[in-house]
Amino acid sequence: MLEELRITGLGVIDDTTLRLTSGMNVITGETGAGKTMVVTGLGLLFGGRADAGRVRADPGRAVVEGRLKVGGTLGDAVRTRITDAGGEADDDGSVLLSRTVTAEGRSRAHVGGRSMPVSTLSELGEQVLAVHGQSDQLRLLRPSEQRSALDRFAGPEHEKLLDGYREAFTRWRAVVEDLTDRRRNARQRSQEADLLKLGLDEITRVDPQPGEDDELRAEVQRLEHAEGLRVAATLAGQALAGGVEAADDTPDATQLLGLARRTLEGQSAVDPSLGDLAARIEEAATLVGDVSSELSAYLGTLDADPARLEAIYERRAALRALTRKYADDIDGVIAWADHARTKLSELDNSDELLDELDKERQRLAATVGELAGRLTAARREAAGRFSEAVSVELAGLAMPHARVDVAVLTRAPSRDEPTVTVDGVDLAAGPDGADEVELRLLAHPGAPALPLQKGASGGELSRVMLAIEVVFAGAGGPPTLVFDEVDSGVGGTAAVEIGRRLARLARTHQVLVVTHLPQVAAFADRHLVVAKDTGGAITTSGVRIVEETERARELSRMLAGLPDSDLGIAHAEELLAVAAREKRA
Repeated sequence: MLEELRITGLGVIDDTTLRLTSGMNVITGETGAGKTMVVTGLGLLFGGRADAGRVRADPGRAVVEGRLKVGGTLGDAVRTRITDAGGEADDDGSVLLSRTVTAEGRSRAHVGGRSMPVSTLSELGEQVLAVHGQSDQLRLLRPSEQRSALDRFAGPEHEKLLDGYREAFTRWRAVVEDLTDRRRNARQRSQEADLLKLGLDEITRVDPQPGEDDELRAEVQRLEHAEGLRVAATLAGQALAGGVEAADDTPDATQLLGLARRTLEGQSAVDPSLGDLAARIEEAATLVGDVSSELSAYLGTLDADPARLEAIYERRAALRALTRKYADDIDGVIAWADHARTKLSELDNSDELLDELDKERQRLAATVGELAGRLTAARREAAGRFSEAVSVELAGLAMPHARVDVAVLTRAPSRDEPTVTVDGVDLAAGPDGADEVELRLLAHPGAPALPLQKGASGGELSRVMLAIEVVFAGAGGPPTLVFDEVDSGVGGTAAVEIGRRLARLARTHQVLVVTHLPQVAAFADRHLVVAKDTGGAITTSGVRIVEETERARELSRMLAGLPDSDLGIAHAEELLAVAAREKRA
């Protein structure tokens, strides 16, 4: 859960800290006091989009910090993600999160004392926090979102089935597109294949080898300068043998080194350091002997072979012809040939391959159709459970005769979508199956079942959304739920029921509620008030905890706009007493 939230320099909030509890936290305040900035700060802390326009000019940056207490199975996953990213938890198991946004729009994030990408905060937010506002109500009116909501409610086994369908659908569409492309562009593919074959035939005839051009270049150098190399090697060998004009009895370099070694060894008993020098001379003599032998062998390899030189010239000319056409060097030519062979296999338009692809298309289409049918059946089963659970909640939200039905409709074939056969019927299929899901509201017995966007007023839509969230919460999900004025357009008995439902959610979740309804605020385990200060040159807002008599005064303000009215305070105290009894029950 989120234990603490500090916001600095964001909108009307200069610097304030919210200390939160594990139950139901309610945030109230006058219109324009900055309640929305609290939700905005939460969004920033968990990787939401940064709006530089909300940053206060002084100090020129907004900072949102939070202390997250993680525990249980979900906490283990969160801690592992933080540790893998390089962050550390405090000794008490809590983790510090931070997000900074400058007036220029630059953004930085920190998790567990380490700088992190903002995406890390987003990943954590998906696991620990769910924010529900009026924009979420509008989002749920879209058919794709309604289908996603039903899939989420259906459970993990259904999600595995959906993942399997998506994998099969992706493979099927890839084969269909490949087959269509091969048939539609057969002439162009054949022309491209012919050009590749011509290039490959030319390269195959030359048969270049890796690094061959460098080796031939070195060999040409030796052959073109064979005479100069022979003279240099001969003179060097003669010098080691005693000089160019040496007589038969002239000692060679090895003999002279041997004489020097023996002379020093004779005096090493007097001075041991001469023995070390004698050993080094012996090493030099060995080296000179090796060089002399290698020079003799080298002279044996030198051969001014005009025929070989002419053959190399011809070979290099053939290689240059390849590098002019296909790549900068021989290794590049070989790589081009490898790529051309791969491309040729892709351009294969033989009847055998087309038949094989068509069989694969049919096989995958059958698999997609079978999985789509199973998805439809699973959605219809989940739709019944979902409808019943939401309708029960609506009864408790002062809509006792209302019912939410979930219609799972198959999609008729269209020109824009691929078609699969499901139980003998051709249907349009997409990445999420062959179904359309529509939430419908029956406001009262005998009323037509209308789509939510047509059949629900603002207050009814708020209660339907809350009922759905209560059902979702019972099926798991993030441990912290944020509701931003989802009770808009609601009053009276329905408002009390919303407060009761939120309090019930708070038994298993941490709940943060931004509300203007005193009936909802009365159920709070912790009541925070956002207050605006207009005393200075710049308007600022802060957040404080209200308890005891202060709660009654705040509820009185919310009821009648009169925080000091005796009648209003009495009414507020009655609300608090009713809420306390309901929570105990």
